[in-house]
Amino acid sequence: MQIAVFSAKPYDQTFLLRAAADELEFQCLELALNPATAVLAQGAEVVSAFVNDDLGRETLTMLAEGGTRLIALRCAGFNQVDLQAAKDLAIRIVNVPAYSPYAVAEHTIALMLALSRKLPRAYNRVRDGNFSLDGLLGFDFYGKTLGVIGGGKIGMLVAERMQAFGCRILIYDPFNEEKCRQQGYETAALDSLFASSDIITLHCPLNEHTRYLINRDNVARMKQGVMLINTSRGALMDTQSVLEGLKAHHIAYLGLDVYEQEGSLFFEDHSLDIIQDDVIQRLITLPNVIVTGHQAYFTKEALQHIAETTVSSILQYLHDKPLTYQVGG
Repeated sequence: MQIAVFSAKPYDQTFLLRAAADELEFQCLELALNPATAVLAQGAEVVSAFVNDDLGRETLTMLAEGGTRLIALRCAGFNQVDLQAAKDLAIRIVNVPAYSPYAVAEHTIALMLALSRKLPRAYNRVRDGNFSLDGLLGFDFYGKTLGVIGGGKIGMLVAERMQAFGCRILIYDPFNEEKCRQQGYETAALDSLFASSDIITLHCPLNEHTRYLINRDNVARMKQGVMLINTSRGALMDTQSVLEGLKAHHIAYLGLDVYEQEGSLFFEDHSLDIIQDDVIQRLITLPNVIVTGHQAYFTKEALQHIAETTVSSILQYLHDKPLTYQVGG
């Protein structure tokens, strides 16, 4: 059976083929999945898609008309999928719920360290023969308060590691408060977390309740000089409000691995292009901002787990077994 794999970079192909051995046949396409490209999956009963692929009703309808019955997401989030449309069209959806929480947690802390000690600027200075320390003054994590929004696996890993630095940890997660307390962490209401935290890091899913969780009003509630980190989903932040907070010096440090308009930018080389997105262009010029291109998950361990879980889900479907990681109805 042929499986159409969209947004498949060479590294994705390598790990998928290794995981599948000779059991599955992949048609790997570097193109993103959307209404314009869905025709390329004609005849494919199984389609695999990635985090920024368009799985709205129009795309799903075209896939269903072409014979698709299973979509295997190579990511944890499924906010890009119209689950009701998938149900209506009898398309089943599976994801990879936890491919490498350690990778994302470690990248989150790498952003914090790089920002707090101004490592990009220091690195570039020394390469130019400038060993001056002016403008490189950092701060200790010890004694600072870290606010973690989202007490799932990644959020808890970040909390555990930052506690080792000597941070006080506050966690906001209305669905996991008791679990967080059982593990020895202090829980807080969102307003209290904003007001008390020196560093705030986002590790919650994107849904109708969390979209633009970081907005103009909530930025105003944060401490002056706060560090803000997002390695979860771009639309958790109203980026324009965050930019205003940076320009007003209310937000002192910003680390992003995701961006709300990343779909047309990330995972591609735009070094010879004139990027039309003025917001991201402004952000990457600021000396107290670090943006990475949805890189937090990108370790060999994570890619191996993504490929193995994706292949396992497809084989479950082909052999008419229960789908362990099915999402939606």
